[in-house]
Amino acid sequence: MNIVAILGSPSKSSRTARLIEHAARRLQPAGIHVDSVSVYDFPADDLLYGNFAAPAVQALQQRVSAAQGVIIATPVYKAAYAGALKVLLDLIPEGGFAGKPVLPLASGGSPGHLLAVDYAIKPVLAALKASEIHQGVFAVESQIGRGADGELAAELAQRLDVAVDEFAALLRSTPPAAATPRLPDDFISRLISL
Repeated sequence: MNIVAILGSPSKSSRTARLIEHAARRLQPAGIHVDSVSVYDFPADDLLYGNFAAPAVQALQQRVSAAQGVIIATPVYKAAYAGALKVLLDLIPEGGFAGKPVLPLASGGSPGHLLAVDYAIKPVLAALKASEIHQGVFAVESQIGRGADGELAAELAQRLDVAVDEFAALLRSTPPAAATPRLPDDFISRLISL
């Protein structure tokens, strides 16, 4: 089983990425492979101008379409998810999460940003038609170690393990989504020539 993890952090040394790494290690023994995507995987012009014809963007759309579930991970700034995440999510077609459970993960400087998961992230996931949106996990940045090992505080690791296990159960109980019909590549040009 494959899922896609979308990291919306604008930082190359993101502590939020540690949450995805921990989830991936937890899911691996269950036979669930995590395919991670980051804003750094795309040319900046393709992101900023919403270039849906770009090969990297089309590859993202195909990866999301083929995935059985999605993990969304973002830092929270000023009570909202990262703008870089919004740019990535805007490249996914409407209804792109249909039939897919989603696990939102967020990190912020203080517990005061906790409600950003419910009030900022979940509405976007619902607009993308996620079949099930897990309650998610919010991590205070001080609970995520710095450096290559990026150890998580025991309390955070425990909460994340519970959420990941529940997400895995959602993945197993969700029937596969029907394939979204795809228009031929020359559809627009043929339509215009009519």
